[in-house]
Order: sequence, then structure tokens, then C-alpha cells
Amino acid sequence: MYKTFSMELAGRTLSVDIGRVAAQANGAAFMHYGDTTVLSTATASEKPREGIDFFPLSVEYEEKLYSVGKIPGGFNKREGKASENSVLTSRVIDRPMRPLFPKDYRNDVTLNNLVLSVDPSCRPELVAMLGSAIAASISDIPFDGPCAMTQVGLVDGEFVLNPSQEQWKNGDLSLTVASTGEKVIMIEAGANEVPENKMIEAIYMAHDVNQTIIAFINTIVAELGKAKHEYTSCAIPEELFAAMKEIVPPAEMEEAVFTDVKQVREENIRKVTDRLEEAFAEKEEWLSVLGEAIYQYQKKTVRKMILKDHKRPDGRAITQIRPLAAEVDIIPRVHGSAMFTRGQTQICTITTLAPLSEMQRIDGLDENEVNKRYMHHYNFPSYSVGETKPSRGPGRREIGHGALAEKALIPVLPTEDEFPYAIRTVSETFESNGSTSQASICASTMSLMAAGVPLKKQVAGISCGLVTGDTDDDYLVLTDIQGLEDFFGDMDFKVAGTHDGITAIQMDIKIHGLTRPIVEEAIAKTKEAREFIMNEVMSPCIPAPRAEVGTYAPKIISVQIDPEKIGDVVGQRGKTINEIIARTGVKIDITDDGKVSVCGTDKEMMDKAVEMVKIITTDFQEGQIFKGVVVSIKEFGAFIEFAPGKEGMVHISKIAKERINRVEDVLTLGEMVTVVCLGKDKMGRISFSMKDVAQV
Repeated sequence: MYKTFSMELAGRTLSVDIGRVAAQANGAAFMHYGDTTVLSTATASEKPREGIDFFPLSVEYEEKLYSVGKIPGGFNKREGKASENSVLTSRVIDRPMRPLFPKDYRNDVTLNNLVLSVDPSCRPELVAMLGSAIAASISDIPFDGPCAMTQVGLVDGEFVLNPSQEQWKNGDLSLTVASTGEKVIMIEAGANEVPENKMIEAIYMAHDVNQTIIAFINTIVAELGKAKHEYTSCAIPEELFAAMKEIVPPAEMEEAVFTDVKQVREENIRKVTDRLEEAFAEKEEWLSVLGEAIYQYQKKTVRKMILKDHKRPDGRAITQIRPLAAEVDIIPRVHGSAMFTRGQTQICTITTLAPLSEMQRIDGLDENEVNKRYMHHYNFPSYSVGETKPSRGPGRREIGHGALAEKALIPVLPTEDEFPYAIRTVSETFESNGSTSQASICASTMSLMAAGVPLKKQVAGISCGLVTGDTDDDYLVLTDIQGLEDFFGDMDFKVAGTHDGITAIQMDIKIHGLTRPIVEEAIAKTKEAREFIMNEVMSPCIPAPRAEVGTYAPKIISVQIDPEKIGDVVGQRGKTINEIIARTGVKIDITDDGKVSVCGTDKEMMDKAVEMVKIITTDFQEGQIFKGVVVSIKEFGAFIEFAPGKEGMVHISKIAKERINRVEDVLTLGEMVTVVCLGKDKMGRISFSMKDVAQV
């Protein structure tokens, strides 16, 4: 037996089947929203994982192409590794839910979301988010929920709750907000320069909707929810903290952690650790948790000094940004490069330009294949934090940071008509001590401008942190948090935008939500900080996009032809277009509407290719002058190829002003000649004259 629960959500019915499928999971919700169907499950191991000092939560979002009636490409014809969208969706589910599990819980927990069918008007990502919250809430896994998520779009100046796929992609706002029963717990947004006050309005519109969803989930939990199971707590014994303070007094710990040089702080903590390990050498039960205990001791020390004494680890004022520096053109031969440094965080972004044919093609849960023109990739090597480990390719963090920067910059990119290039930026992290994702936005803006990409405006990013006390009114918002303040603080509130509005937000917290005054203060402080960065650092470095692309970047010439003549340019089995490419060394792209893009680095060869295209697609008129090659000699005349695949004939009587007996007496194969068009002969062939050229 199972039971179905339903509610009206943004004009559509959301229904949940409990007990219908996946009965062996700790909690399972069979979700339906329109025709979108997602199975969300929550499962926990029976025992804690040994030897770890963190909560092992895994969130999976599985895209199955059968959900949109597609068979996967490739030889295997089955889904492979998770798509970028799957990774990003998993992160959005993880971020609000992780803080609601007990901090001392060490059992493995997996939240799995299987997309079974997709209705374009009901986004599967939203259904999975709600399904995970319901599955965890009704399960016996310790979880301080429920929580809920709502998405907001902005179409023609009006907010749209839980927009369709098309509204989500093409509107001016893509906002996801997660809430508990009282506070906002996660914000993720991409926006087309949405003003701060309008963004706050949208956030709290979503928060209000979340309260109705939470009430709905509470009715399900009240009827079918399981009692939460007992678990082995991994909390640090209070007597260990007391013993640590006897050996390393709080004043000494303050001195150890309060420095603006990360390496000095790490060396100080290493010395503290050595002393404590020596002191507790005979207490094995304490040694096994000493690392976590030292971390907690540092955390309490930093939080107390910031909140009570308004003293930051590196001595900065609460709203002060770390020392900034910006450079462009630091890498030779690439199409564009820039480096942005903020304290001990340093990012170098390299821009590459290419023809539109090199856009990324994505086969996902859309009805049609998606072409991605702008690609931002972010790398975080171990040397950037002074560690050593092998590179295994981008992980979820790298994919998430790259997507955030990409989202921030898309609103200011020129259109394809204005700038017919595919664009890739790669942000390499040279050094990291907090907020590398926002530094990559600043570096990427300058790199794109240096490459000659005509950005509409500059974009900068900055992150605010938070330290809270015992009450909602006891808190401090910090501008430009470094790594230590991120690790030990309660919030990482990243905001990117132009002078005129927000283009991206990503907000993560470690507590059970933020009050509205905290959200408003963080947004205001990030606006002030990013304007300072653009005015004082980025603009003096490169005030505007360069007028032309760089020496080593491909050049593109675009011409419009009659769409009905595309076949003439392509030729039978591509023979004509391939011949143009072979002769000139260019790349040629043709769209269905007849837009021809010629790409190359040699301007003379590009002009030659464009001329060939124009000749092929121009209706031949009497009096036109052409240059061509003699490709065939007959008794009655010679055939002249004046463009790839295009030939005309010069009759023997039209070769020279004087009478000639043999064509070979004047012309040779391969000779370049100039001819004038006489129209078409009785057989429909193009007729040329050499002797009448001077008269034209």
C-alpha cells in the first residue's frame, strides 16, 4: 500500500507517492510535477565510517536520456559519466541540505535522484531538489528539516515562479532559493544585470513559496515519517578541550592563528600540534580525534576574535579588501590573457577564440541539442595551496566554480552577429587563499577585453563571510573573506555583477539559515566592493575592450548569401567548399540562413575565399570581369575555371584580336587569364571573351 500527497505549486500539481517504490531505501519519494517524474531516495549506512572527521554525504542527480525519448550517442549507447548539468544540480541539492544533518554524524548518506521523464514546462532539477528534501525528512536518518526550494525567472519584467525550461534559459533571471521553516539557507542565481533591490524581492518571494511547500512536507512527515535512529556521536570530549587549553592557552592560540601569511599560520599550528601530540602520547582515545579538536580550537578562537573584538586574522578592517593587483598580456601568443591577484589568491585566465563551428555541443535533457558558444573552465591544482597530489581532472568543485564564472559573464558578451566567434576562457589558479571563483571572474573579464572581445561592461566578483553569535541579532558580515574565515565562518556569499546589477550569486552556509537583514547587508557590501575593484584596479589596467582581436587570434569575415545557393558553395559531396578551403587554408562555416563565416589568419587568403564565394553565388551578367585558370583546351576553344567548380568557355574566335589557327598557340593549361562574361551560349554554358576585356 502506498499513499499519494498533492499540492498546487505555481499553477501546477505537485504529487508525491510514498511507499510505492524503493521500499528498501531509508526514505523514498516518487515525485510527479506535470509529466516530469523523478525518484528521490535517501539511504544511510548502519554504522559510521571509521577514520574520518567529516560527514560523508553524497548527492547524485542521474540524467537518463530515455526521459526525453533519446538514445545516447557513442558506441556504448548508454549514459556515461555525469554531465556538467548533473554535477551542478547535485551541488545545488547538497549545499542547503548538508548543514541540516548533525555535525557529529559519520554514517555514509546518499541522496539519489533518478530522472525518469521530463516535461519541458516542469524542470526536473527542481523536482529532484524537492524530492531529496522529502526523502530525507520522512526517513529515519537524523535530519533537521524539512527544507524546500523554489525557482524564480524574470520574463518581460515579471517574476515567474518555477519557470519552464525555455523561460529559465531565455529570461533575465534564473534564481534558486532554498529555505528552512524560518530562514533562507541557499541562493544560486544567474541574472541579466538585475538590480540589488529586485534580486532581494525575488529571493523573498521564493522564500514565501518555500513556506507553503514546507507545510506540505510536514503533513507527509506527520503521517508517514519514520522515527529518527540513534547514532554514535563523534563530538570532541569537553575534557579534551579543557586539557588542550591548559597546554596551549587561548592567548597563545590567538597569536598562532592571527597572521596574514597562510604559510606562517600553518607552521604555527604545526608546532602547536606537535606539543599536544607529545602531551597526549599515552591517551590513544584523544590522539585519534586530536586533529579535529585542534581545528575546533582554531575555529572558536577565530570566531571569538572576529565577533567580539572585530579583529580579523590578517588585521584588516571588517569591510577592507585584501591588496589587489591586475595585469594583462602576461602570456605570449595566446589570444588574450590576464592575471588578477587578491592577497594570496591569484588567478590567470587565458582566452581562446575560434569559429562558431567549434561551439560545444551538449546532448542533455533538452528536446534539442544545445550549442554552447561560451565556455569557462576553472582549474585548481594542488600546488596553489602548497600541497602535492596527482591531477585527476576537474572535480565537482572545479566544475561548479567554472559554471559560476561562466554564468556571471554571459550577460555582457556580444551576440553572435556582433562577434561571430566561439569563446573559451580557462582560469588557472596559481595561488589560493579564499574566493578563487570570484577572482577568476575579474581575471576573465580583463582577459576577454585583452583578446578584443567587445564586452558590453566589466564584471567583477567578491565574496562576503559571516560570523554569528547566540542570537539572530549577534552577527558580523565580513567583506572579502580569506580561506581561514571561510573555513571557520558561517557563510560564503559570492556575488558578481556590473555597475548596474547582479549577474551571478552563489551562497553557501554552514548554519540553519540567514535572516533578511544578513542577506540585505551581504548584497549591499558585495556591490560596494565590486565597484571598488572595477574602478580602482580593473579599469586602470584595461579600461575597454581592444578594438581588434590579437595577432595570433583567427580573423573572421562574414558575408550573406542567398540560402538557396548554399548548395552551390558546398558543391556535390562538399567538393566545392573543400576546394576553396584547400586553396586558401581558411575555415568556412555556413548557417541554414545563408550566413557564411570565413575564418583564418592570412587576410589575403581570407579575402580570396570570400571572393570565390561571391563569384559562385552571384548571378552571371554580361560585362563582368573574372580571373581564371585554363583547365581544358579543345579545338574550338578553352575552358576557364574562375571559381572552384565553376567554368566558362572562351571560343577560339574570342581569344585574340587577330585570327589564330590553334588554341595552343596562345594558351597553355594552368595559365591564369582575365576574361569578360558575354552571357550564356545556346547550350547554357557561360561564355567568356579574352579579346574584349580591354573594352570593358
